[in-house]
Amino acid sequence: MNTSVNIAGVTLNNPVMTASGTFGSGMEYSQFVDLSRLGAVVTKGVAIVPWEGNPVPRIAETASGMLNAIGLQNPGLDTFIERDIPFLQKYDTKIIVNVCGHTTKEYVTAVERLNEQPVDLLEINISCPNVKKGGITFGKDPKAVEKITSTLKEVSKIPLIMKLSPNCADISEMAKAAESGGADAISLINTLTGMKIDINKRTFALANKTGGLSGPAIKPVALRMVYEAAHSVNIPVIGMGGISSAEDAIEFILAGATAVSIGTANFMNPNVTIEVIEGIEKYLKENNINDISDIRGIVE
Repeated sequence: MNTSVNIAGVTLNNPVMTASGTFGSGMEYSQFVDLSRLGAVVTKGVAIVPWEGNPVPRIAETASGMLNAIGLQNPGLDTFIERDIPFLQKYDTKIIVNVCGHTTKEYVTAVERLNEQPVDLLEINISCPNVKKGGITFGKDPKAVEKITSTLKEVSKIPLIMKLSPNCADISEMAKAAESGGADAISLINTLTGMKIDINKRTFALANKTGGLSGPAIKPVALRMVYEAAHSVNIPVIGMGGISSAEDAIEFILAGATAVSIGTANFMNPNVTIEVIEGIEKYLKENNINDISDIRGIVE
């Protein structure tokens, strides 16, 4: 039984990875999860310099999900290169670095520095709804998506995954724009923009007013968008959004995803990634499926 998948020439032992921003670089979770069992660890977004993120409060629970307005707080590339990459190298898993920035120049600088590091793939975050400039602007305009993708492709020695925003008019157009720009793969969806109001304090639950909605509440939207994107491009699609079980993950694969990322569910169940991997293996065995690629995208 083969559960390995290939993304831009990089072979993952299985299709299950972590969603950026929900797993750090795996340090905290390594006491619960054998990181070598994961197809890949996708790191929290990192920029060329440290970002403080948004003011608190910046997390709020919602029905079947959560809102976050962390604002991509991160320690910057210097600390990341010195601390996080060596830690992840100790495990038999692929390393995918999520890159964020305010401007094209910042993205380019980050990619050029990471070119010299022992990482397998770069996931370019052009879709975060919590940064007032930069990311979300790129992620809403197909022409901007194509342009930044082509610019980064020119300088990157590492395959690029473009992370797309669901906060757009047509996800298929965004997917095709990334492909036209030279993306090696795409990942989606990032969080949906949402809001919560505290009726007792009569103010916003988040200091940022709005935040990114994630968790089971967004899964039907994510599944639909992954299906549409996967049927619009010829590059691998990494699906995410509300996945908390093997059944959820298999739905995304049937819809056309080559791999899946698990995010918010990690907060509720630190072992969820392993449970999903084992659940996929059980499903394949029970249904006499020899290779996971045999079920990818078969739901038309």
